[in-house]
Amino acid sequence: MANTPPPAPEDTGEEHRFPCEQCGADLRFDAAKGGLTCDHCGFHSEIDEGAGAVAAIKELDFNTALNAQLPDAEVEELRILSCPNCAAHISFDGGSHATECPFCATPVVTDTGTHRQIKPKGVVPFALEERTARKAMGEWLGRLWFAPNGLQEYARKGRKLQGIYVPYWTFDADTKSKYSGQRGTAYYVTRTVTRNGKKTTQRVRKIRWRPKSGRVARFFDDVLVLASRSLPKRYTDALQPWDLSALEPYRPDFLAGFAAEGYAVELPQGYDEARAHMDRVILRDVKFDIGGDEQRVHNIDTIVRDITFKHVLLPVWMAAYKYRGKSYCFVVNGQSGKVQGERPWSAWKITFAVILGLILAGGIGYLIAQNQ
Repeated sequence: MANTPPPAPEDTGEEHRFPCEQCGADLRFDAAKGGLTCDHCGFHSEIDEGAGAVAAIKELDFNTALNAQLPDAEVEELRILSCPNCAAHISFDGGSHATECPFCATPVVTDTGTHRQIKPKGVVPFALEERTARKAMGEWLGRLWFAPNGLQEYARKGRKLQGIYVPYWTFDADTKSKYSGQRGTAYYVTRTVTRNGKKTTQRVRKIRWRPKSGRVARFFDDVLVLASRSLPKRYTDALQPWDLSALEPYRPDFLAGFAAEGYAVELPQGYDEARAHMDRVILRDVKFDIGGDEQRVHNIDTIVRDITFKHVLLPVWMAAYKYRGKSYCFVVNGQSGKVQGERPWSAWKITFAVILGLILAGGIGYLIAQNQ
């Protein structure tokens, strides 16, 4: 097998294709080998880090982006597929014209319109192969005892998982906060209580409050915000943590053979969520700085400087199944193998468990009664 750099992508605007040098079929990124592989003839090619002079991952200035003053090199026009059922925005390669939504299994037809978006600056490549992710999902389903057997079998024996890059924002910011509040110190007093003619003593906890003010500072690095609205946030939050030290400068090679979702959460909304996270951390810092046994925070005045951001893509293996008219979605962290998804319930399994529980409780009660 040859081990040469991949051919340059065919330039079709913003579309990229990677034809196999041996047979002409499309190459795909191979998570196991870390290069591009042809599923048709087995040809493998390493990703040439020197090709195209890949730049280091660079943060972008937040205020510049808000004022729509980013250089043209930082934005792109994408052909986006829009799912009519879940509203997912998926960017597919140039050869895709009709497909199935990876989020809800709804048949969709590619939208011919384009969308102007900020380019990704970094990507965490898939570290798990599809069969490894499918095995992890099967094991996870096996632990869901109350899931319908039919769904478990359908999911395990169904089609392969879909690899998709999910969009995120990351934000950096330098913060300095001035606060005012109160520090509470606990002390105890003893008091006498008369009940039914009897006197008893009790220790009562009280708090002595005194004013406290001060300053705290924190630099936030890579606050991660989901930029997709297609997946329930509880799923993606549960897929964490992500190892962002594995971020690679964005290259189309990493997306070969995969779909990529265009971001639906715009930059200002993403920053609002990041700022809410920062505020929670700053509040925790303030309470720690106040000290004592309890804290009251009256006011926090935070100055945020040097806000930067980047658009990154993180790898997720997905399976969307329709079972008895209902869609079920399962997601697997393409870096760690962590699984999350729908937890369907089987009515007969629950009924059986309840009946079995009642029988066991009745049996135990009977034995106790006999022993007495």
